Amino acid sequence: MGVRVFLQPRVVLVAATLAAAAASAVVGAQQAQTPPALPNFDAVTVRSFRVQDNVYMLAGAGGNVTVQIGNDGVLVVDTQFAQMADKLLAEIARLSGNKPIRYVIDTHVHPDHVGGNERFRRAGRAIVAGNVAGDVRGNEGATLIAHETVAARMSQQDGATPPAAAGALPTDTFFGERDEVFFNGEAVRLIHQPAAHTDGDVLVFFRKSDVIATGDVYVNTSYPVIDMARGGTINGIIAGLNRIIDITVPRDKQEGGTMVIPGHGRIADEADVVEYRDMVTIVRDRVQEMMKKRMTLPQITAARPTSDYDGRYGATSGFWTTDMFVEAVYKSLKEKK
Repeated sequence: MGVRVFLQPRVVLVAATLAAAAASAVVGAQQAQTPPALPNFDAVTVRSFRVQDNVYMLAGAGGNVTVQIGNDGVLVVDTQFAQMADKLLAEIARLSGNKPIRYVIDTHVHPDHVGGNERFRRAGRAIVAGNVAGDVRGNEGATLIAHETVAARMSQQDGATPPAAAGALPTDTFFGERDEVFFNGEAVRLIHQPAAHTDGDVLVFFRKSDVIATGDVYVNTSYPVIDMARGGTINGIIAGLNRIIDITVPRDKQEGGTMVIPGHGRIADEADVVEYRDMVTIVRDRVQEMMKKRMTLPQITAARPTSDYDGRYGATSGFWTTDMFVEAVYKSLKEKK
């Protein structure tokens, strides 16, 4: 289990900046991929889906949002873009009957998952020593939890991304493999998956509801996005997918059971993750074999190691193309050596 550090925003800035220097040395001088063009937020409608028990998925613009609702209040995983915050908060209020948001958990650092942090924090009320923080120390807002590498990256200029506002930074961070929260009568486990989509990915497992929110370690709308500039690797993605499969338990005929909320895409189960894991592993192995034959990156790209999966996951334009995925696999495996 990881150790959680409780930090006020100004302390977070200092501690996170120090951690960021170490993280920066590991990542190196690579540049992050160009961020996607922003959608027309005015035209986006938030849709909510009950997943299991008291856990819901909200889809809008950016990453999926997971919401757990109960007598103690609301726990939220990820907050999409800042421009979506008011729409998301309105839908959460409708679902929960205006219960307060107590916790916000960040799965990783990208703006389409943490952009609404500051607005969500201001809208919430933390629980401190059994009391609502606003009742005893003024309204300090919801508790924001993330892995320490997320706080480090948010507090500094990270590629083209400027430092986050102090109110958007995590107030609690943890280091090591895991953290946990007991809320609404349910154990919620936070599992750090290092060097996967980024270096700060967290899987959030609602043990009683049997739901896992994966962030962008698992998506089912594209090939995995490997952000090498922020510590992502192909082998870390596969390790993360295997971790999800280890946690999930299917029902009859391998359908249902533990439900999986991906970073992007539809609600899934173990069979979906297994299929995706197999695809990613096959592509990784193909590229690896080509590298052993001393093929160059242009030669590997021309050989189309993803060809039998491109109809489902491929793209020739946009934020994350098939060629970008193959390049990331190649460079990730090359750096491993």
